[in-house]
Amino acid sequence: MAADSFSVTLQDVASAAGVSTSTASRALNGRADTYRISPHTVERVRQAASKLGFQPSQTARSLRLKRSGLIGVVVPDIANPFFSAITRIVTLAAEAEQYSVLIGDSREATEHEERHLQQFLARQVEALVVCPVGIEFSHLEAIQRSGLPLVLVDRCPGRSSLVRVTSDHSGGAAQAARLLIEQGHCHIGVLQGLPETLPNKLRLEGFRQQLEQAGLSLPDEMIAGDNFTETSGYQAACRLLDEQPQLTALFAFSTPNAFGALRAARERNRSVPDDLSIIVFDDSPHASFMATPLTTIAQDIDALGTRAVELIMNQLKTGKPPGRTNHQIGVTAIQRASVTKAKL
Repeated sequence: MAADSFSVTLQDVASAAGVSTSTASRALNGRADTYRISPHTVERVRQAASKLGFQPSQTARSLRLKRSGLIGVVVPDIANPFFSAITRIVTLAAEAEQYSVLIGDSREATEHEERHLQQFLARQVEALVVCPVGIEFSHLEAIQRSGLPLVLVDRCPGRSSLVRVTSDHSGGAAQAARLLIEQGHCHIGVLQGLPETLPNKLRLEGFRQQLEQAGLSLPDEMIAGDNFTETSGYQAACRLLDEQPQLTALFAFSTPNAFGALRAARERNRSVPDDLSIIVFDDSPHASFMATPLTTIAQDIDALGTRAVELIMNQLKTGKPPGRTNHQIGVTAIQRASVTKAKL
């Protein structure tokens, strides 16, 4: 590199290429055809820029184009494998469209979520992808009314004008119930996540309905847990295994919940799957590498993230909000070793 890339100016490139500053700018910004700049001249300018190590000022370009090139992403818990994977996919999809991503971890608190959103708006983000916390969405509805492209992922209101991309939580939970019923399980406990969130409610509803269709029930005392974390899964599994010794299976609402359940079972000498089957709503690379690989209901994280960015890009390009607000992505049952026939 001939010089410090941050000290090289557009004027330096123009001088090296033997063209005017405006011609150099147009050649480097993809406007050569509009101004009838020859391919030979464009190539000469690009070679000069490369030789000098020219780095265009993104700040100046943003001001000129009246765009920041930024998308804000807010998730409830970046340590949760599901949300870290969503963040990664959204970032990759955004970068493919020449956007950079700002990331905020709301730590399951509405005040942190709102603070991140305010900071992102101050940074003039062009769009937002939010996996919201809580059950109150008025601050998000206000953002959408302002015209800023906004897409919610995963935790979304049931009925709202907010644009959202979700998994088939109810259908996936029904699949989990069918798998356990097919293996002869009648006494099944549930390790739930945050009870007030819509995904949790839909999973519980879908699971319970499928059990009832098979002539089984899910009493309230067979449901435990209050978060999607490993600690919650462990404490809930301890309670159920101690209070309900007849249990032969557990349905965990998240991968961390399942990890907690495995620890609780191990401490009680309950072998998985011989003494206790475990099925999980969610999938992660860790699930398949456990000593006993976990049977899961896998969400299509790639589809969730890319669909969210597609909706944003379409609105940015057309200036029109999506015609449909609710976009549901299917789930897939992945049978591994953690579920087997119930001992009668």
